[in-house]
Amino acid sequence: MIQESINRSAAEAVAHLQPETWARVNRLLLRKIIAEFAHELLITPVLEHTQAGWGQYTLSPAEAITYRFSAKLLSLDHWFIDTASIEKQVNGVLANLDAVHFITEFSEQLGFDPVLLPTYMEEIISTLYGSAYMHTYNTTTVTELTQADYQDIEHAMMAGHPCFVANNGRIGYDTVDYRKYAPEAATPFPVIWLAGHKSRTVFTAIDPLDYEQVLQQELDADTLAEFNGILTAKGLTPADYYFMPTHPWQWYNKLASIFAPDIAANYLVCLRYGKDQYLPQQSVRTLFNVSSPARFYVKSALSILNMGFMRGLSPYYMRTTPGINEWVSALIEGDAYLQQKGFTMLKEAATMGYTNHYFEAAIKTESAYKKMLATLWRESPMTKLQPGQRLMTMAALLHIDAHGQAMLPALIKASGLDITTWLQQYMDCYLSPLLHCFYYYDLRFMPHGENVILVLENNVPVRAIMKDIAEEVAIVNSGLQLPENVQRIVIPVPEELKILSIFTQIFDCFFRFVAHILVEHADYPEEKFWALAADCILQYQQLHPELEDKFQRSNLFAEEIIKTCLNRLQIHNNQRMIEPSNPFKSQQFAGTFKNPLAAFKPKQVPVI
Repeated sequence: MIQESINRSAAEAVAHLQPETWARVNRLLLRKIIAEFAHELLITPVLEHTQAGWGQYTLSPAEAITYRFSAKLLSLDHWFIDTASIEKQVNGVLANLDAVHFITEFSEQLGFDPVLLPTYMEEIISTLYGSAYMHTYNTTTVTELTQADYQDIEHAMMAGHPCFVANNGRIGYDTVDYRKYAPEAATPFPVIWLAGHKSRTVFTAIDPLDYEQVLQQELDADTLAEFNGILTAKGLTPADYYFMPTHPWQWYNKLASIFAPDIAANYLVCLRYGKDQYLPQQSVRTLFNVSSPARFYVKSALSILNMGFMRGLSPYYMRTTPGINEWVSALIEGDAYLQQKGFTMLKEAATMGYTNHYFEAAIKTESAYKKMLATLWRESPMTKLQPGQRLMTMAALLHIDAHGQAMLPALIKASGLDITTWLQQYMDCYLSPLLHCFYYYDLRFMPHGENVILVLENNVPVRAIMKDIAEEVAIVNSGLQLPENVQRIVIPVPEELKILSIFTQIFDCFFRFVAHILVEHADYPEEKFWALAADCILQYQQLHPELEDKFQRSNLFAEEIIKTCLNRLQIHNNQRMIEPSNPFKSQQFAGTFKNPLAAFKPKQVPVI
């Protein structure tokens, strides 16, 4: 019986890897690879001829190999490729499409370091593995998702980051871990609670929250008593310790072995699993409490390699995180324009960081080994809802279900509004506040789909909620006088590159894909979409003529914009893409875009 269960588990790990499904996900990923690599000028498709409005293109990594496909070039050098048209020939004979072969065939042209190439290939294969799983098991339709709750939508997402092609590596997870901890598997699990000695553990929180209040919210009295009893039974004093939750994977795969000296000396004590069940979010290491949804999110260090970074958490960054959140929150809550738009954020209310003295003494530079044990507690968005409202990750606007249907047109249809009116409402609650933060306060977020939660009423966005504040927020003006505990979010940015905080993160990394979906799935002209974005910007600028100098220096209506390339970053270094304290230092640029907003530039009134 036991052996039968073991065999069944082994087979289940690969049950979704069927020939038809594998061929399908390879075709879909290859479409994305060609589109994004061509977008970043890593490869150059050759136009052979045009037919019925479609360009017929070829790519040849070697004399015997040719890829052919049909495509239309949209704004921002975006490649709209007809998925069914992609074919590969080897010596004139049709061959199976294989995304990994494509990477290796073009590896020299792509500029891979031979040492880094195998890791990138593993990430591509892992991305395919996950895609096959989702196309097999995540069969909820977009029509059903228009009525689904927040977590059902969160776990139905299939595409990952829209720009990165190797976006689902999660190197470190095995196939059992995948079914336990991957967001798309949607398997609830408890977290493991540890006790860290106060000589090595630092707790910080927003005012007036303290450690006891966090525990009272997150743990019931019986559990607290049991935890104290475990320490007492070991002859330890509970008052000498802080209790912190951690991801089970991190405990079994990293902490229990690498922190063995501290465990043996009782600096770190394993208590037990908590009672509450959590679901992993798209960001993998952030967990939503499904037993008590009003309780905090838990985000803990998770030492897996995913999309260019080891996903640890710095104990040192944790010390300043609550202060940064307090400062940003006070700014948002004190601004009349942002309050009018309903713009808000999820505060990272409390943090815990444990330092391993061995690695602290041995390693003077930044290292993943110094980021293995830290936790933050983030507000739950459920506490910010009004009656009749529900939540949806903004990533859902780019979601294509397993049946090939797009979420955005289905959502708009379910709202009862026409496309233009819906988009105007969306841009008003999403784009307008971000423009204000950037131009009025020199404050930029990382507002991609996974980092933004939309508040919906009747499937219409009415408010936007930002999250992942302390690791992603930045001030792009080093001349500002800020509190000492906020100084680390100031990043050096050349004046001409400040505009990229809006243009790259919002327009190139999100709106570009929204426009494509509307063209492909709703027959909505992209010119109308960009006109709406321009209208939103102009309305904001007309409300704030005092910022005219900034509007000119960071001009969203410029004829051309520098092209920032994310896949080039990952190819260049898939272990650590950028320095968080100076992200522009290692940015990869490739030419410029023709700006679709330039056509809507306000006309200058001649001086008489």
